[in-house]
Amino acid sequence: MKTAVVLLLALSAVPQARRPAQPAPFTTTLTVAQMTGKQAVVETAVGTLIIDLRPDLAPNHVGYFMKTAGDHGYDGTVFHRIIRNGIVQGGDPLSKDPAKKAQYGTGGLGLLQAEHSNEPFTRGTVAAVIRPGQPDSAGAQFFVCISDQPALRGEYTIFGRVSEGLDVLQKISEAPADAKGAPAERIEISSVTIRDAPPPEPLAFSTESVEQLANYQAVLETPLGNVTIAFLTEKAPEHVRNFLRLAQAGVLDGTAFHRIVRGFVVQAGYLATRGPLTQKQQTLVHPLVPEFNDTKHVKGIVSMAHGDDPGSATSSFFIVTGDAPSLDGKYTAFGRVVDGMDVVEKIAATPVNGETPVNRIDLVRVRVEQKK
Repeated sequence: MKTAVVLLLALSAVPQARRPAQPAPFTTTLTVAQMTGKQAVVETAVGTLIIDLRPDLAPNHVGYFMKTAGDHGYDGTVFHRIIRNGIVQGGDPLSKDPAKKAQYGTGGLGLLQAEHSNEPFTRGTVAAVIRPGQPDSAGAQFFVCISDQPALRGEYTIFGRVSEGLDVLQKISEAPADAKGAPAERIEISSVTIRDAPPPEPLAFSTESVEQLANYQAVLETPLGNVTIAFLTEKAPEHVRNFLRLAQAGVLDGTAFHRIVRGFVVQAGYLATRGPLTQKQQTLVHPLVPEFNDTKHVKGIVSMAHGDDPGSATSSFFIVTGDAPSLDGKYTAFGRVVDGMDVVEKIAATPVNGETPVNRIDLVRVRVEQKK
C-alpha cells in the first residue's frame, strides 16, 4: 500500500498554481474502428518500445495521443519522472526545453475527461497523467507501469499497453534519479510514430514437418568446448520445436550447468542462472505437455527436467552421463549427443559442492544449424 501511495503522489505531483480557464475537453473525430489495431512506435535514447493502443477503453485519450504523435508533439520530450521498478512518466511538452526543468510535469494537461475502465493496472499498462484531485485533467502526459499497480484502478485512464520494449522501460526506471524521481540525465523520446499493427509473426519451427525438424541440430558452446545435439523428432516433436525456439531466441544463452551428479546427469538451461529475459523471450517460455517415449536414458541422451508435476518442464534440460533406467518413461527424451561427449565428461568431472559446481560453467550460447 505504501508503494501505491508513493505512485499516486508521483503521478499527480503538480504545483497548485492559478491556471487560466481551460478549453473544452478534447473529443476525437476518429471512430473506434479507425483507431483499432493501431500501435505507437516510441523511439527513445535507450531503445524502442511498442504500445498497442486501446480505443475500446478510452477513445478520446487514444485519439489525442495519436494527434499529438502526428503533430510531432512528443519528439524531443523526456521521461521526466521515474520510480524504480514502479513507473516511468513522460510526454510533457515543456520537457523539450532543458531550461524549464523545474516545470516538468506541469505541461500538456487539462485537455481530456476521464475514461476509466476495469482494465487492470498490470506491468506494461499505459495510462494518462492527471492533476491532483482533478480526474478530468489529462492530456499529453502518460505513464507506464513497470510493475503491477492495482491501487491505481479508478484513478487514472488506461489507453494502451506495451507489447514490446518492457526491458527498455525497465532500464529507464532503474536510471539514477533524485528523491523526487527526476532522472539525473535526460532520457529523450526522439519520435512517436503511429502504425497499423503488423500481423503476428508465425511461431518459429511451427510449420516444419517431423522429417524437416530432423535436419536441424543444436551446438552447445561452453568454455570447455562444444557439444552437438541431434534431435529425436519422431519421439518428441513438440519438445524439439520448443528447444529450437528457445535456442534461436537466445533464451538458453548465459545459463549455467547448475547441477552435476557424477555418473548420472549434467543439467543446464535453468533460467534463474541467467540475466533477465526480454519481453519477447518471456513469451516463449511455458510448461510443456510431456512426450514420454520408449527411449532409454543411456549415456548421451538429452532429456527435459521437470519438478514434481510431469507437465512442469520449461527450459531446463539434462544430458545423461551414465545409464539411468530410473528416468525412463518419467522424463521426455528429445535428443542425443552426437559430438562433444568428451566435453560433457569434462563438465561432469568439475568439482562440486553436493550437486552444485564449485566454479560456474556457462552455457555461453546454443546455436541452431542445419545438418551438413
